[in-house]
Amino acid sequence: MNCVAPVRTFLATIALFTLLPSCKSQQESQPDIATIARVVDGDTIILRLQNQTETVRLLGIDTPETVHPTKPVECFGPEASAFTKATLKIGSQVKLVRDVESRDRYQRLLVYLYLADGTLFNQLLIDQGFARTLSIEPNTAFATQFANHESSARSRRVGLWQSCER
Repeated sequence: MNCVAPVRTFLATIALFTLLPSCKSQQESQPDIATIARVVDGDTIILRLQNQTETVRLLGIDTPETVHPTKPVECFGPEASAFTKATLKIGSQVKLVRDVESRDRYQRLLVYLYLADGTLFNQLLIDQGFARTLSIEPNTAFATQFANHESSARSRRVGLWQSCER
């Protein structure tokens, strides 16, 4: 009896089932293209995505508050909001990449946002001193990178690192 054929079939089946999840995760990680509809504040945006309006919260960062219902306007919040509004022009297209969780407890879509030129906007806010890092498990794909950029912004004393004490 030839045992090689069943072993090959078994190994091929295992290889197929091993590859399927990776193909699926690569497909799921494909970025979405969205259109800016409105900027709420420095880290919250309203987009048109697949013919739906979505409120989006930028992952890995936190800009000072300007529109929070129970918090006062925070130091450098108006500047962060103005920068986001100036950069994310209504009608412009952006690319969205998600992390582990797709939504927060307020049902906002959680994303890393890329500008048309490929710039990671979340990181740009940190680099310019408009945001601090905010890592919330399990959405931490850029946590180390963002922390390094925050450290650089702090040492350069840009944005909120120059204007605000914490």
